[in-house]
Amino acid sequence: MITLPAPTFREWNGPLTADLVREPAKFGLGQVPAHLMPDATTKAICGFCSTGCGLKLHLKDGEAVNLTPDPDYPVNLGTACPKGWEALSVLDAPDRARMPLLHGKEVDWDTALRYFCEKMKGVLDQHGPEAAAFISTGQIMFEEMAFLGALSKFGMGMIHGDGNTRQCMATAVAAYKESFGFDAPPFTYADFEESDCLVFIGANPCIAHPIMWQRVLRNKRSPQVIVVDPRTTETAMAATQHYAIRPKSDLTLLYGLAHLIISQGGLDESFIRENTNGFDEFAAFVADYTPAKVAEETGVAEERLHLFAQTIITRTPRVSFWWTMGVNQGHQATRTAQAIINLALMTGNIGKPGTGANSITGQCNAMGSRLFSNTTNLLGGHDFRNPRHREKVAGATGIPVERIPDRPSLAYDQIIDAAEAGTVRALWFVATNPSHSWIDQSRFNRILDKLDFLVVQDMYCTTETAQRAHLVLPAAGWGEKEGCFINSERRIGHSPKVRRAPGQALADFHIFRLIAHYWGCEDLFRGWTSPEAVFRVLQRCTEGQPCDITGINGHEMIRRSGGVQWPLDRVEGSKFKVQSFKERRLFEDGQFYTPDKKAKFIFDAPQAAPDQRSAEYPLILITGRGTSAQWHTETRTAKSAVLAKMVPEELMLDLNVSDALKLRIKEGMRVRVISPRAELTARARLTTCVSPGEVFLPMHDRRVNQLTHASFDPHSRQPSYKHSAVRVEAMAAK
Repeated sequence: MITLPAPTFREWNGPLTADLVREPAKFGLGQVPAHLMPDATTKAICGFCSTGCGLKLHLKDGEAVNLTPDPDYPVNLGTACPKGWEALSVLDAPDRARMPLLHGKEVDWDTALRYFCEKMKGVLDQHGPEAAAFISTGQIMFEEMAFLGALSKFGMGMIHGDGNTRQCMATAVAAYKESFGFDAPPFTYADFEESDCLVFIGANPCIAHPIMWQRVLRNKRSPQVIVVDPRTTETAMAATQHYAIRPKSDLTLLYGLAHLIISQGGLDESFIRENTNGFDEFAAFVADYTPAKVAEETGVAEERLHLFAQTIITRTPRVSFWWTMGVNQGHQATRTAQAIINLALMTGNIGKPGTGANSITGQCNAMGSRLFSNTTNLLGGHDFRNPRHREKVAGATGIPVERIPDRPSLAYDQIIDAAEAGTVRALWFVATNPSHSWIDQSRFNRILDKLDFLVVQDMYCTTETAQRAHLVLPAAGWGEKEGCFINSERRIGHSPKVRRAPGQALADFHIFRLIAHYWGCEDLFRGWTSPEAVFRVLQRCTEGQPCDITGINGHEMIRRSGGVQWPLDRVEGSKFKVQSFKERRLFEDGQFYTPDKKAKFIFDAPQAAPDQRSAEYPLILITGRGTSAQWHTETRTAKSAVLAKMVPEELMLDLNVSDALKLRIKEGMRVRVISPRAELTARARLTTCVSPGEVFLPMHDRRVNQLTHASFDPHSRQPSYKHSAVRVEAMAAK
């Protein structure tokens, strides 16, 4: 018998408990290394996805050396996904940006910032305020993103700035604002446990949001779990009903369900009458979406459509609808999200336990970006075009009102189009890697290469975007700075600084303060001395808004309370008790944020996806999350040896077995995936989890977005990553 050595504590992936530290042999471990023996703990919010899990950080001499999930935090209740467990390890990567890089060579901060200001001022002075733009992120604290947006627009004089949240959540924003009057996700995570029927549309929480899925598994009401997805995802495998629709036929399906619910008497007529507008017009519109028509367009049999509708009717009033990127990343995404909202409104499934039309956010601070990035919305969910809003924000921030632009920014794709046209000549990317993630990547990178000035501010100097930059500014990561995130259920959580950033890397907040100084506009931000000071400024911006947080008594209240969901105004804040505010949902009184307090039924006729299959490109490529160990472009997760063991070593193409037979492709064979824009090689994984005529690639490989077709929802301007025509060819064995 072979005796294997005991694993080290570095390899241990379980909780670092007191028993384990005292008697490691019981757990098959050697002695705890001295550097991992904690002498204190503190709490933080995970900096990966929008779930917003609580973590207990184990400190040694004031620095984090390990972590465990926080059993008391109301979001994750003591659980964590693989990424959360590895949140600290990715900070130790050897390719961290440690010094500013100017044309690939290390320089000091003084040189870097003088160069930054010289080049940016040169572009703005010569070509005007629309010639430079910034692209923010959902990965930094909202105090930082607010500083970036305010500095760029109020201090430096830019007009345009957007965020990488345009790639994930812009659709939900547009849908909620038009239907509810404000970008207001209505739910709380308790609704996962309190629903009698959960409908997941274009969402795979088993993989993308595994801790949310754990909340579903805690549901003791024997719920129906319905999944609408072209693929048989991990969540679909666990569902009680799966509807494998044709890609991008979801809008037709939802209108067909509305038709059946109306015809079968499933309406909440009093709610519709008292709390909504536009239902009669919507009912007349969906009258044409008969089961026969919908079955033909979606591929779902008529009897199954009836089952779906009846399940919603019989499980009301505790039906919740959940969607994420499968809806948001589509050519008609906003209307699809609003069709989901319409189902919730017409059945009265909103504002009550276990209900809601619920968008699951992507990044850890995408919700914070939606309120505070100062990009297409003015700080606090205000409108740049509204003079009263500009006056209010000027008063709240101390910024002269004439420095606040009177128009919103171009959207991300429009900024890139302007760069291609030569009207945008300088771009500043913060904590995002679009040379990997942006749609039709090859075109995007050609545009970057023609810019007069490209700045990247990031933790790592090796990202695809940083490699193209004229100037790289080294930034601290999660755990190396402090501030707040807002998760999918509107919960504001705080994360402290528990590590020193490597080299001369600085917190994004302090980089922005330095730029304000070098630019000569620091007097505008003289009160913006710390993240908490900016938090107080932003509170004033939200006063009277649906997202009012004037009742929060600073960061300490957030830390003490297990996070606080917005809204919490001064009146409610004065009554705040931790236990009574653990979980709160919106619209319990049936009042929405429109002028007449009624929600709107919004609808349009479905349109065909722009990139259709053809004889040359007969397959439809769908992209998405690969595993629960991977995150976006893997800028961070690829640094973890533990997470790397949970990911295939090569890019795998999911191909239906019947298509493989026609193409003479066998399991594991190397194949070429070709679109009109590019081609790549992968290994074939034969499966019935994708339907005939469809293939799937995970988005994490840098080559995948060379294939994708650049189309955008006309309302949200969000890219459509889920429908690109390709062909697949077997490669000759070497």
